[in-house]
Amino acid sequence: MKICALTMVYKDYWALSQWYRHHGRQVGVENLFVVAHGADPRIGEICPGASVITVPRDGFDHFDRRRGAALNAFQAGLLQSYDWVIRTDADELICHDPHRYESLADAIAAHAGAPVLTALGFDLVEQPGDPQTDEGSVFTARRHAAFSGHYSKAFAICRPLDLMLHGVRVSPRRLQGFPFAMPPGVYLAHLKYANISALYDANLIREQVGRSGDAGAPGSGWSAATADASAFLARFADKRELPWPQAEARAYDRLSVNPARLEKSGIVKTRALKFDFRTRLCDRFLTL
Repeated sequence: MKICALTMVYKDYWALSQWYRHHGRQVGVENLFVVAHGADPRIGEICPGASVITVPRDGFDHFDRRRGAALNAFQAGLLQSYDWVIRTDADELICHDPHRYESLADAIAAHAGAPVLTALGFDLVEQPGDPQTDEGSVFTARRHAAFSGHYSKAFAICRPLDLMLHGVRVSPRRLQGFPFAMPPGVYLAHLKYANISALYDANLIREQVGRSGDAGAPGSGWSAATADASAFLARFADKRELPWPQAEARAYDRLSVNPARLEKSGIVKTRALKFDFRTRLCDRFLTL
């Protein structure tokens, strides 16, 4: 079974280095594809051996729609050469439980009857006293996390389907019966809050895009990115902490069933549920 991983990035060098390191170990660096939004020689320096494709950065009108359309077309092309395409943002890592699966490829193979796979998502969050994360796996330096319905995203396809709004778009006649598969022991680690210094650098770029005034620009999560991040960190600090097994079980039991099926947009996705608890990663993540 041939698997590749695809992302798109503009700067965000710390997150990209984590994405490259992690997914390169899982599928091989020669099977990594990075779409650079604007020419940037540092992308190739961070990702040696990966395929780097540059697209113009010449305006932000309908930013998300244009970006999504380009990536959907590209992943469809990759399926001519690969059995599965993993697609995430540059600050998202797809992880597997090594007690359940020998590798990420093994996890995908175990659920290959589904056309799309969705991962149980969590935000990984830097806390006071945490060490620096400039080198090595982020999982050795960050352990505080909170499960998230919003970041429990569709991440891998074996058919030319469009990923959109954290889910998959299907035809109206297939919407109600389309299979929803969230394999146990497969996770999406969202790194947006795992490096506060990198977060505020990235937020300056998000705010530039969100405040561009171009038609279809992203909403307040980008135009007010710094305030949005501060509000998230305050909410995280107020959550009660549960042990990983209890927190994972609660989140999986709620998110792995009854997906949202949005008739207007034709999207099947995880419900965007929020939880009032946080947790700490179990030691199994140290081996990834």
